[in-house]
Amino acid sequence: MEKFDDIIKSDKPVLVDFFATWCGPCQMMHPILDELKDRIGDKARILTVDIDKNQELAQLYQVRSVPTLMLFKNGKLEWRQSGVQQTATLEQIINEYV
Repeated sequence: MEKFDDIIKSDKPVLVDFFATWCGPCQMMHPILDELKDRIGDKARILTVDIDKNQELAQLYQVRSVPTLMLFKNGKLEWRQSGVQQTATLEQIINEYV
């Protein structure tokens, strides 16, 4: 299994969705991320992280609310936003780092 640190060191942008199964807005993000994946293809990778199963990672990145989305490239955090984001917004942000 790939490690989180190895995944975010990619030279392709990696969008990470920190979510919780009990979170209503997080459930709203799933179809948005599915649509985003269809739009961007392999230009970027989308990774979902359950904060209840990965508490150390959530603490490390100071995730205080869910959903929290972060964009990494070459291991560097380039963008971060909490709350539901729209497909077009996320696509635009990813395209800035492709």
